[in-house]
Amino acid sequence: MVDAAVLSAVASPRRQEILRLVWNAERAAGDIHAAMPDVSFGAVSLQLRALTEAGLVECRREHRHRYYRARRDALGPVGAALERMWDDALWRLRLQAELEHSRRGPRPARRTPRRKQP
Repeated sequence: MVDAAVLSAVASPRRQEILRLVWNAERAAGDIHAAMPDVSFGAVSLQLRALTEAGLVECRREHRHRYYRARRDALGPVGAALERMWDDALWRLRLQAELEHSRRGPRPARRTPRRKQP
């Protein structure tokens, strides 16, 4: 049986993306942030904390840096479902749309065509 905290943690598209990033290899917090340039480092840090508290990610400190790695065994059957989902191109498109929709802060200005003067 999958814990409710696990399901709650993987419900967020941002957390799913972070899990994907640290699934196969350990990554520094700065590298994770660099892969998600549309959010602040603080926002990435909060997501990492939620994943760590849910037991889905382990954190290793080395001096001032923190390195994260997924705890695949903690996800159980949800991990296999995530791996299948990450391989799907349609999922990647959906993730991009959800991330854009959930983005906080000012939106980039839309460029409108200039009207020609008569």
